[in-house]
Amino acid sequence: MSEPIINLTDTRLALGHNAGRTEILKGIDMSVTAGETLGLTGPSGSGKSSLLMVLGGLEQASSGGVTVLGQNLSTMGEDDLARFRRDHMGVVFQSFHLIPTMTALENVATPLELAGARDAFERAAEELHAVGLSHRLDHYPSQMSGGEQQRVALARAAAPRPEILLADEPTGNLDGKTGATIMDLLFGLRDRHGATLVLVTHAPELAERCDRILQIQDGVLV
Repeated sequence: MSEPIINLTDTRLALGHNAGRTEILKGIDMSVTAGETLGLTGPSGSGKSSLLMVLGGLEQASSGGVTVLGQNLSTMGEDDLARFRRDHMGVVFQSFHLIPTMTALENVATPLELAGARDAFERAAEELHAVGLSHRLDHYPSQMSGGEQQRVALARAAAPRPEILLADEPTGNLDGKTGATIMDLLFGLRDRHGATLVLVTHAPELAERCDRILQIQDGVLV
């Protein structure tokens, strides 16, 4: 069996201070192996998005171990975490987080340029073609539908060829038909690049496409 590339040990997350302190994650133990697709499910407020944020180093665990690709994220500073995400992770959110003053091509190419890729625009165009947006390279987010904007976000996440793809309710702002198309594209990108995929979703039919499903309730895996 493959060694886990993501490993959490008694991972806890608490926000706030003193009497206002709230426990979000209450001792998570989990691992994910290379190439696996993992679905994280649970009701709203259960902690699944917070768990994904901890996995991506976007939220610092209060205690416990968070090891990703052999690196202990709990001991890394913000700059190191940003570089680690840039080099190893692609993240897709429910909100598209595109830069409104940049075209689709520029939105996808920018992370590649920041990473020093000389072929940033060529690779960006290739990924936009893979999600069916070759005709939208020079369009701005305001000129695209929600589904098209999420396709740009997928292309941006996949363009650096990350080892890990994290997706937080990527179809949450889309209608059913468009959401199904986005999920087909997400799994297709995962298959093309061999990335490990961790998907947060409310939808059972999406979770069932994953190799494994974990359910979280009130900050605990059940």
